[in-house]
Amino acid sequence: MAEARSPALVRHEIAVERGELAEAIDDLRLRIAERADVRARVGSRAVLLAPAAFALAFVLFGGIGAAMRYVARRGRER
Repeated sequence: MAEARSPALVRHEIAVERGELAEAIDDLRLRIAERADVRARVGSRAVLLAPAAFALAFVLFGGIGAAMRYVARRGRER
């Protein structure tokens, strides 16, 4: 048969679990804040990442094709 626990023991176990849960939540918040801190992750590499981001956006949004059409059209006009 199951062991009977006193209400005081149950309250104590709940309090202990609540404390452990609060610590786990604080730890999770700290880890999320560290991961979300873009400034710390980019740091001094911003000088390299900004041109790379521009080039990637240029390629993704069709900049190469548009630039080639512009160059070809300018070549025909001459």
